[in-house]
Amino acid sequence: MTTPADVHEVRDPELPGRLLSVERDALLPLLRARGEGDFALPVAACPGWTVRDVLAHCSAALSRVVESRYDKDVFSPASNQRDIDERAGWTITEILDELDRGMTGAGPVIAKAGGPLDGLALGEWVHAGDVRVALGEPGAYAGAGLPFALALLAQVTSERGHLPLHADLDDADEPVRLGDVSGERPPARFIGDGPTLVRLYAGRPVDGASYELAGADAAELNIFG
Repeated sequence: MTTPADVHEVRDPELPGRLLSVERDALLPLLRARGEGDFALPVAACPGWTVRDVLAHCSAALSRVVESRYDKDVFSPASNQRDIDERAGWTITEILDELDRGMTGAGPVIAKAGGPLDGLALGEWVHAGDVRVALGEPGAYAGAGLPFALALLAQVTSERGHLPLHADLDDADEPVRLGDVSGERPPARFIGDGPTLVRLYAGRPVDGASYELAGADAAELNIFG
């Protein structure tokens, strides 16, 4: 896997859509093959939510983007819960169909938005990892989407002026530079694998993972907290 170190210095508007497309092709067949009871499993990363709830949240968020439906409190916890509640009577197939359409159609809209919605595509990919963990599936926060997710993470953290970090990844040919590149703060340093880096930035547990982090606390990396 090759991840250009400086991919985030110029925004790639097509990157969120590529990540969503790659994940759609991997995730949807997996989900459509699962039994009904699997969707009632709890998702540890989202307390109080089941697999079904997380998928309903994801499909609703993408549909809002595709349809340009932005309420005053859009993407707030209250708005997210309303979206889930509105889909309480839907079948699993209906939720997965909406998710499929959203992962297909949201990319061009996110590209045209100029950057503010880039993090949503990354969040969708992270939630796919959350679902894999809940289902006991391998490849959480990894797989074919990881190179795109790392590039988008670099892009998003740069856009937000997040703390600078230099990541030497076991599973990448090139280092990844994340966050603010102004040079005002010495960059923190991470040594480990890509999925662990994603978990840290997403505020997910890294129990048992082998990595080194210097110059920053793990909690400082969380971009979704």
